[in-house]
Amino acid sequence: MKPVKKVSDIKVSVGLDEDHIPVELKWQAENPDGGRQVNEAKGMLLSLFHSETKDTFKIDLWTQELEVHEMDRFMYQTLRGLADTYFKATKNSDLANDMQKFVQYFGEKTKLIIDGQT
Repeated sequence: MKPVKKVSDIKVSVGLDEDHIPVELKWQAENPDGGRQVNEAKGMLLSLFHSETKDTFKIDLWTQELEVHEMDRFMYQTLRGLADTYFKATKNSDLANDMQKFVQYFGEKTKLIIDGQT
């Protein structure tokens, strides 16, 4: 393993209501210029693969303001990105293409893709 040369932190803050339901999501990370800007979000997905147990730890959160059509777009873009990431990591083009076919199907079913256009 290569030695760590720099550490960059990503901070996520979750504001909860009295029922412990997320009502506010904010995140910040170091900018290339060294500054930090607080960004708001309506949803987040975080998956961490544990190096020893080989289990995946997931945190999926969204605020009540995230509308269904926004969740559809969020899932579509996430699935598309996962297929791209899978291909970059494995070079398995057959399975990555199959994943992209599902993304296409998902986009059409949610009406994010109409006549081949997003």
